[in-house]
Amino acid sequence: MGRQFDVGEQFRFIGRTFEEYTRMFGLAPTALAGTTILDCPGGPGSFTAIAAQRADRTLAVDPMYGRPVGELATVCADAVERTVAQLHEKRDLFVWDEYGDVATRGRYLRAAAQRFLADYARHPGRYVRAALPRLPFATDSVDRVLSGSLLFLYDDRLSERFHVEALLELARIAREDVRVFPLHSLDGERSKSLSPVVDTLRDAGLSVRLEPVDYEFQPGATEMVVVGDTDGYGGSERKRENARTGVPREAR
Repeated sequence: MGRQFDVGEQFRFIGRTFEEYTRMFGLAPTALAGTTILDCPGGPGSFTAIAAQRADRTLAVDPMYGRPVGELATVCADAVERTVAQLHEKRDLFVWDEYGDVATRGRYLRAAAQRFLADYARHPGRYVRAALPRLPFATDSVDRVLSGSLLFLYDDRLSERFHVEALLELARIAREDVRVFPLHSLDGERSKSLSPVVDTLRDAGLSVRLEPVDYEFQPGATEMVVVGDTDGYGGSERKRENARTGVPREAR
């Protein structure tokens, strides 16, 4: 049996709950008031629905959005069942302090999807169909961007160039910072793209740091990347220029 968690489709459409997000991204729920937040990719997660009750505005973006709610419900149910089945087979690849057992992990996945589907039906304007590395949002249009379970997770199918372009785009949109978790790929190892991508972002004038989080499912995956502004990168016009030209020639 393989030592990697396998995702046969290009990207799996599963989501996290609000509670999981607050721990994954070091967020205090009480600190969301007065902020605007973008979840990218949002997937079938419940963060946007629940955070909308606390923050000034929340948005999620994902290439799967725009489909009828019934179609997404079918996709969600299939993705959850595939994930739970494989978790039973490869339980030893994960740390279970957070969930206790596979059945509980499955309940979290279903709860996130259920809350997402209800909010998606009631508030479709919160869910924007688009895909990295180009998003239809203005520069500095949100305070914070959260990006979970895409960048650095799919090392076997996303290039360093994609990571750099995606993070430059997210940094263009965010006034304060971009937070990315996890930093381990599907094989359970630290992403091989992490170090070169961080170096390239710093060369482009961004502040990049690693911060610990109070969450662990993949063994050792207990840090997030926080990408923020520096004096040399700040300002909308400079952001636009760096987003266009900030990818070094060797990474193109």
